[in-house]
Amino acid sequence: MHKSTIFIFVLLGSSLVMLAIVPFFNLNNVATVTRAPPLPEGPIIKDSSLKVEVIFEGLTSPTSIAFVGPNDILVLEKDKGTVQRIVNDKILAEPLLEVNVANDANRGMLGIAVSKGEEEINSTNIFLYFTEAPLDKFPIGNRVYKYELVNNKLVNPQVLLNLPAIPGPSHNGGATIIGPDNNVYTIIGDVGGHRNQAQNQESGGEPDGTSGILRITKNGIPVANSPLGDRVPLNLYYSYGLRNSFGIDFDPLTGKLWDTENGDDFGDEINLVEPGFNSGWSKVQGTWTLDEEEGMTEAAPLNPENGLVDFGGKGKYSSPEFTWRESLGPSAIKFLNSDRLGKQYENDIFVGDIANGNLYHFDVNKDRTELILEEPLADKLADSDDENEGIIFGKGFGAITDIEVGPDGYLYIVGFQGTIFRIVPNQA
Repeated sequence: MHKSTIFIFVLLGSSLVMLAIVPFFNLNNVATVTRAPPLPEGPIIKDSSLKVEVIFEGLTSPTSIAFVGPNDILVLEKDKGTVQRIVNDKILAEPLLEVNVANDANRGMLGIAVSKGEEEINSTNIFLYFTEAPLDKFPIGNRVYKYELVNNKLVNPQVLLNLPAIPGPSHNGGATIIGPDNNVYTIIGDVGGHRNQAQNQESGGEPDGTSGILRITKNGIPVANSPLGDRVPLNLYYSYGLRNSFGIDFDPLTGKLWDTENGDDFGDEINLVEPGFNSGWSKVQGTWTLDEEEGMTEAAPLNPENGLVDFGGKGKYSSPEFTWRESLGPSAIKFLNSDRLGKQYENDIFVGDIANGNLYHFDVNKDRTELILEEPLADKLADSDDENEGIIFGKGFGAITDIEVGPDGYLYIVGFQGTIFRIVPNQA
């Protein structure tokens, strides 16, 4: 056994499964993306028929929001480990939940999803992803919990997943969503340097719950007919080969999953994630093959075969639907399943970033398989800031951590500096 082997326990329903992992402590590839400050005069939308409203300000490092009803928002505060509730634009006096989290770098209170209970019409289940830690702040796991929302408190916690949180502190992922199949999807990166088959290292051992989009039932059981295998933890994986991500969403028309992925200092991505999708990390990033010591080396073929793990042909690599050459930290991705901002934006994709505070807009083709991109982006690659201009929808939000569509059909944007914005028509 490797001297630095660490044991991680995964709770799946009533079964506790032990996983052995060997941490990889190379931090040479951990990029630091500067968080953009918001514009003093407020965000700017290019479409003059739309405007930005401030819904709430004064939060502490918010990462994600979820609606439990009209004008009723749950907000995660990354560093404090709190879940706040904002009703009719006013925050409750006490948080619904406060837990101890490790909060350095990408750790903290990270992801939330809301599901109305199937058995009792008035029950609401809240799924949280956070980096749990005792009082000394040393992480004991990136955990997915299920809670019940009762009388403005989150109660009856159940651990659904206990995932690696070391070495870290980067690449913990955290975005969590309920899929159209009524299952829970959550995303995790390589947690600061794990290197096994989930990172396309054939000799590194079996996957350990890192670098993938994981899928479980609402009770923490692996979903039947997993695309990659039937043994824990491989049967948790919906996709793999992912460096890190802060954004996943389902196309409301097709039910297909899309994500954003963060490169090192190059090669940020937007991907269409089919079951068994291999995003290529740590052998491919963006449109380049990768050497972890030297960085990008050459243009990657559209379907690279050598050096990628495919789990007996079950996993399949496909190139990104869009790539940024220079890293800007893409974060949330959201389909606007509403025509409240105009029919021209209905079911289109919106993406935020951390480094510039930009909100990007993408049209999707008729088959919903590719983005509609015009020159100079027809090659699916933004080579420079100048090339980004054609897809920038809004600027000045500060570091965007989440994008959601409210029950009112409008687009809500979360700025890490503490503000929730809403985009509405000018006449609204």
